[in-house]
Amino acid sequence: MEYYELHPVTPQLRYINKAVEVLKSGGVIIYPTDTIYGIGCDIFNKQALERVFDIKQDSGTKLFSFVIPDLKQIAQYAKVSDFAYKAMKHHLPGPYTFILPAAREVPKKLWTKRETVGIRIPKHNVALTLAKELGNPIVSTSVTNRKGEVLFDPLEIKMIFNSQVDLMLASGSLQGEPSSIVDLSTEAPEIVRYGAGDLSYFQ
Repeated sequence: MEYYELHPVTPQLRYINKAVEVLKSGGVIIYPTDTIYGIGCDIFNKQALERVFDIKQDSGTKLFSFVIPDLKQIAQYAKVSDFAYKAMKHHLPGPYTFILPAAREVPKKLWTKRETVGIRIPKHNVALTLAKELGNPIVSTSVTNRKGEVLFDPLEIKMIFNSQVDLMLASGSLQGEPSSIVDLSTEAPEIVRYGAGDLSYFQ
């Protein structure tokens, strides 16, 4: 595993570009978000997606969302109602995963049984710059151990995942909660998971 430490506000572009090269070649990376570290790949690379699913099978976690750099791209990957767009515009970038009806462009491997997808725009410059430079969404699923417990320390993550991923972008110890998950795929919003971020708008 290649390992690079980045500044969380002004990440070094040379390291971002190394990660982009890995993603474009079908690699799997670990990177920071505004909540916890994520395991990611280019959502349009089938082999890389399979690798991410294999890595996560041990923990029993089934949540796979993806990161886009801003809301301008949202219509490419999801069907968005007026209410959903206003809600996301109010909360993003931020520590939320929003569930929306999937657009056909998204690989069905990332669809739920209800044909929805989870979308993230984290308030973290490493994740946002990475997605912007790649030009494609990046899978975002939490870094956990075999028991499903979230890992926060980058050196511990490096030790555990050294042989499973190709590159890690570290940005210090992340002590946040996982993102809050809000389902906006129907008329009435539903809070699926209480995590980081204020959820009063949806209650």
